[in-house]
Amino acid sequence: MTGLVLKLAPKERVLINGAVIENGERRSRLSIVSPHANILRLRDAIHPEEVTTPVRRVCYIAQLVLSGDADPKEAKLQLLRGIEQLSQVLTDDDSQTKLNTATSAVLDKQHYQALRALRGLLPREERLLVASPS
Repeated sequence: MTGLVLKLAPKERVLINGAVIENGERRSRLSIVSPHANILRLRDAIHPEEVTTPVRRVCYIAQLVLSGDADPKEAKLQLLRGIEQLSQVLTDDDSQTKLNTATSAVLDKQHYQALRALRGLLPREERLLVASPS
């Protein structure tokens, strides 16, 4: 069976379908075989006060879907619109690949994969924001 494999550090927390699960004292692996489980590593969670950039805003929408705080149908349009806006600014091949992956994931209702692809853009966005004068 294929699925998502989570490798958890000791005491690491993860949100799965609205339930917070904390790992024990040892590293472990969880195999998630349900295809539409909503999963969010709490160490990767973006807090509302950290939503200060365009990529973070789109990531946060995907995160809200995973945490069960946003309706996937309502968030779909916001996510696709946000990804489209990012694709007009982040025009390099690597960014476009990540944005295309995120778009496909949103259309396939795979919000974890969308968030994962979008998070890959955060370092690039940070470099661009540091390089450009405000």
